[in-house]
Amino acid sequence: HPASDASPAPPSDGDGTIPREDARPDPPAGAEADDTAPQSASAAESEGEWPPRGHRRSSLFVFMPSTSRPEPITVLGMDCTVPLLEDALTPPLRRLLDEADVICGPARLLDQVAEPEERRIRRIPLTLPLEPLLDRLGHLRAAGAQVLVLSGGDPLFFGIGSTMARQLGADAVRIVPAPSSLQAACARLALPWHRVICLSLHGREDLGPLNAAVARGAPLCILTDARMTPDVIARHLLDRGVDWFTAHVFERMGAPDERRHALDLARTACARFGPACVLILDPTGTVRRPHLGIDDAELAVEGCFTRKPVRAAALALLGIGPRHVVWDLGAGSGAVALEAAALAHEGRVIAVERDPDRAIGIQENRRRFGAATVEVCLGKAPDCLRDLPEPQRIFIGGGLSGPDGDALLATACARLAPGGRLAANCVLLESLHRCGEALRQRGWPLEILQIQSAEALPLGAGSHLAARNPVFLLAARKPGARETE
Repeated sequence: HPASDASPAPPSDGDGTIPREDARPDPPAGAEADDTAPQSASAAESEGEWPPRGHRRSSLFVFMPSTSRPEPITVLGMDCTVPLLEDALTPPLRRLLDEADVICGPARLLDQVAEPEERRIRRIPLTLPLEPLLDRLGHLRAAGAQVLVLSGGDPLFFGIGSTMARQLGADAVRIVPAPSSLQAACARLALPWHRVICLSLHGREDLGPLNAAVARGAPLCILTDARMTPDVIARHLLDRGVDWFTAHVFERMGAPDERRHALDLARTACARFGPACVLILDPTGTVRRPHLGIDDAELAVEGCFTRKPVRAAALALLGIGPRHVVWDLGAGSGAVALEAAALAHEGRVIAVERDPDRAIGIQENRRRFGAATVEVCLGKAPDCLRDLPEPQRIFIGGGLSGPDGDALLATACARLAPGGRLAANCVLLESLHRCGEALRQRGWPLEILQIQSAEALPLGAGSHLAARNPVFLLAARKPGARETE
């Protein structure tokens, strides 16, 4: 349909919108009108012309392909170990390249595409952000063009293939894979890659998946970039007590100047590497993990413990799941955080402590147990809580009896996810009363449990039971939809 004069400026033909060949631009300002001035629609119809000449200047037609089902965009994976495009092309892959009207890919690959003698092809660099680029490729496909996207390795291994299928639809793309960087690196090590856990830190800064994966006792394949280099990753892991890996670093894999390193994590942390590496972490030492029922003697901090029976009851009341975000407020020695990490082994546990010496002790305990998913937040609650991720479980081990106790509890209740659970450790009767009243006023279902235990201690030739101070545990669930695992 012809566009009106108020229509927006026509897009370029690169979006798959093709202007009429007889459309002419408006005359420049001040130009004299010629004798082909616009006629009325009735006059144009009487002369058998449509659209009227006056409308031709602004008319636009979108030509749809002759078939209602255009050919899918081909995403062609290129062997990442072969530096030259020509060397990676088998005859069937060469035909895909020869038949393409539009070729999109990284600049280094586009520069190697020869121009056919009999026709012209359009080269489109692969640039970020991807969304507008993929929209453009989708328009070209809809206009009938044969579109080919070049991708290194397997397009579905942290590649563009999955993004294209998600944005354009699985029926709109055809994936032709090649060996991925994971396969190439494992082949160099004779390492069965079906056992490998694959992660990408290329363009990503979330180290949560890495923290969760290191305790599984399996090899890890990590794709890095200029910021998340292998030495940065090694320092992060060593800081959390993870020291049981041998690092195999492949720099510029497949290039003539490819370099390969095999180092322990301490040496990896002191080295420097290029911006695009494939890192294989192979577990060669004893894997350490936090566990339930940690003995007090195993902890670096003396005092400020939530005793073992209380920890067991509190964790049972919280019902921590594997992917939960857990807050341990007033963490003290971090014992609750460590045992919570044994349960939330794919999530995050944040130990909040305002005393610097105790916070350092929590870091040492994290290192001792290799508890990579435990994070230490040094700060005074509730002020330090505003930037923490939303928790599904909160344990309050201390701070309720202080001057900021009411504000601490109010902030914790506000930040807890709907359906989440909170447990509070109360030693003083006053804290029990204040906390219980605050939760009842909110209408939260409340459980109160008293833990009273005794420990066998030597006495003369035998032993006797020495009673410990009773502890009250309050547990409540925040009304709302229950979270899903």
